[in-house]
Amino acid sequence: MITAERYHDISCGHRVVGHEGKCRFLHGHNYRIHFEVAAEELDEIGRVLDFSVIKEKLCMWLEDHYDHKFLIWSNDPMLEELQKLTAESLVIVPFNPTAENIAKHLVEVVAPQQLQGTSCRLIRCKVEETQKCSATYKK
Repeated sequence: MITAERYHDISCGHRVVGHEGKCRFLHGHNYRIHFEVAAEELDEIGRVLDFSVIKEKLCMWLEDHYDHKFLIWSNDPMLEELQKLTAESLVIVPFNPTAENIAKHLVEVVAPQQLQGTSCRLIRCKVEETQKCSATYKK
């Protein structure tokens, strides 16, 4: 197996339901999200997948769906009130939006749809909330 990697930066808000510290409050991050794409064989040119295709399929998905939005869990008790205030900027997700859950969702749900037809798969996603703090999901 051989892999290609690309990262993308977005700004996005969230809150972590049940968090014991300040992450329970509404806040945001300048996220850096790393994608590692794998293929069993290189293409005829010698690539896993052209970096521009990774950008088009995964990075632009982040731009369109998460950048400058607020991720909120569908079970968050604040959901209804936030929808009244700013519904168009909310992205309702089926998970508590921790870095770990975001990485897992990108690998398990988003990437299979986005990479369909490429003969590649996303095997690792690292979500950096800060330069010091990140979570990685590997498949």
